[in-house]
Amino acid sequence: MTQIFEIGRRDFIVGGATLGGFVLGFNMSPEMGLGAAEAAQSAREVNAWVVVKPDDTVVIRIARSEMGQGTLTGLAQLVAEELDCDWSKVTTEYPTPGENAARNRVWGDFSTGGSRGVRGSQDYVRKGGAMARHMLVQAAANDWKVPASECRAEKSVITHPASGRSTTYGKIAEAAAKLAPPAEVALRDPRDWKIAGKGLKRLDTADKATGKMIYGVDVKLPGMLNAAIKACPVFGGKLKSYDEGEIANFKGVKKVVRVGDNAVAVVADTWWRAKSALEALPVVWDEGPNAKSSSADVAKWLGEGLSDSQPAVTGNQNGNARAAIAAAPKVVEAVYGYPHQNHAAMEPLNATALYTDDKCEVWTGTQNGEAALDAVVQASGLPHEKCDVHKIMLGGGFGRRGFTDYVTQAVLIAKQLPGTPVKLLWSREEDMTQGKYHPVTQCKLTGAFDADNKLTALHMRISGQSIFVVARPQMVKNGVDPAVFQGLVTTGDAQIGYAFPNLLVEHSMRNPPVPPGWWRGVNINQNAIYLECFMDELAHAAGEDPVAFRRKLMANHPKHLGVLNAVVERVGWEKPAPQGVHRGVAVFMGYGSYVAAAAEISVLPTDRIKIHRIVAATDPGHAVNPAQIERQVAGSFVYGLSALFHGGITIKGGRVEQENFDSYESMRLKDMPKVECIVMPSGGFWGGVGEPTICAAAPAVLNAYFAATGKRIRSIPLKDANISFV
Repeated sequence: MTQIFEIGRRDFIVGGATLGGFVLGFNMSPEMGLGAAEAAQSAREVNAWVVVKPDDTVVIRIARSEMGQGTLTGLAQLVAEELDCDWSKVTTEYPTPGENAARNRVWGDFSTGGSRGVRGSQDYVRKGGAMARHMLVQAAANDWKVPASECRAEKSVITHPASGRSTTYGKIAEAAAKLAPPAEVALRDPRDWKIAGKGLKRLDTADKATGKMIYGVDVKLPGMLNAAIKACPVFGGKLKSYDEGEIANFKGVKKVVRVGDNAVAVVADTWWRAKSALEALPVVWDEGPNAKSSSADVAKWLGEGLSDSQPAVTGNQNGNARAAIAAAPKVVEAVYGYPHQNHAAMEPLNATALYTDDKCEVWTGTQNGEAALDAVVQASGLPHEKCDVHKIMLGGGFGRRGFTDYVTQAVLIAKQLPGTPVKLLWSREEDMTQGKYHPVTQCKLTGAFDADNKLTALHMRISGQSIFVVARPQMVKNGVDPAVFQGLVTTGDAQIGYAFPNLLVEHSMRNPPVPPGWWRGVNINQNAIYLECFMDELAHAAGEDPVAFRRKLMANHPKHLGVLNAVVERVGWEKPAPQGVHRGVAVFMGYGSYVAAAAEISVLPTDRIKIHRIVAATDPGHAVNPAQIERQVAGSFVYGLSALFHGGITIKGGRVEQENFDSYESMRLKDMPKVECIVMPSGGFWGGVGEPTICAAAPAVLNAYFAATGKRIRSIPLKDANISFV
């Protein structure tokens, strides 16, 4: 049985340990002596998604991770909608991936990324709520000996109108839990939603505002030690040696450990002492073959991949673009580039691990609890049933916490101190220089016009990194990484919104040693800039208004056109802008949603940009919480505009040059433009929210900059061109 610890509320998570909800293994009272799933069963678990307490509190279990995007509240709304419970008494909790495995993955996929939190689980969580309501109503009907069809449920109260009898979910939950769930349930039409579809307050806001929220960095366990780690600063390098004798007398130091083949960690009674000793530890690295690599070398190599003489794979094509371009009387050509970007989450990576010969547990913020559990199993050498991961709130994810390297490190360290909890916390410098970075790419675009100045062809040739080659090689078939072509294909959840007479989109794969990873929005970030800025170039070459030019090519793409028309109308595109103000637009599709943006900017002397406002439109099919969607759009623009103006990771001597926020800045509050969000769900599909909108802001601003100055900026960050905020 799991060791029992007594832990105060502020020091750790209470987790509803008394009457229900998720009971963390280490936080159970001794008299219970149960696993979390068994404990929940005795606490009126109606089904895997719904636990009802005697006071009518409804605990909704959420498998997806919350990292600020609002998935926790959105999914709770969907369950509560079908459950017909009292929203004012709803709370949430995480099941563990170990529980999920033990219960045949009843909670489905734990992975949270790609804007799949709601759209990827809406169906089965809604069914979970509907089944629980059915069981509660049936239990009441059984008690009253009346047909269930004569009973009604609303706001956690079940009534039998014919007899005037009523009961509450809390009173009947125990009986309901003993019933078999229905084989099929009907789900409500979104047009009839009463809880879902409303801009309700987030469930986690109060705890964040009052400081009660617990993140991974806050975890404290009795007897816990702290670890600081340093990996080889050159990608692909190894740890050669270290001299722990030099820090033997450092106060609080307990152990120096080798971690894998490329890192060393110091374990001490406090993290600061561990970090200070680590900084003083003499370390010798084998820097390997990448010690001389640089961003300049990578850029040159990628540039070579833009040549038609180099091998490439095709992601999308129709007609014969090469022939049309060769025969065209007018050709327009441009080369764009997009750099590595860091996730730079506010909370550095961390994980707390407790290893014994019979059990290994980890407490951490993760975007993929099941992948984290697999990492624990592999690193500990124990079977799945003896391992588990307790998910903690994330202080930012953006794709970085979809990887599990830090979890593996924590277990490898704890394994060398069996029976002692060890919290591994990366320094800010380690977090910045040991990332999984947004892939670096370049793109050559060629457009062709006929004698009547009509567009006849577009050729896009991308040269650069593939995330799947490193992270999911099984997804690469015949050299094609489908994710590279996000937003540039005709099928899937990121489709191109234009019909070109002739089109060719290619990828010349070139993978530098910098490890790539998912970064909020992933490949739609650069692809939207490449396509949408070049569409403006083509419109200018044709002597046409950028919106009118797009509309002609969007005739067969009504949802793309719908969001474009929405922002154009709101920004007043057809009317002259105020004196000195210039506009730009962009439209794209990603993660199942259609998005557009229209930016209004002015450019002051010395290339200082003032963004007055950005109008954004999104059609996600269904809007579970419109207020959250508006905040997600604005938040994604902070992230996207930070990358546009300040971002960019550069390599010199095989090392990342940006080690902290002084050299990798974020947008300041004073620079943030007014964002007007148009949420326009058209129904019939489920799109994402957190990731698709990010891609529209940058090209809209870049196009507005051209309108203001007549100058094209084809690579970012803008700081490299000495362009800054006002």
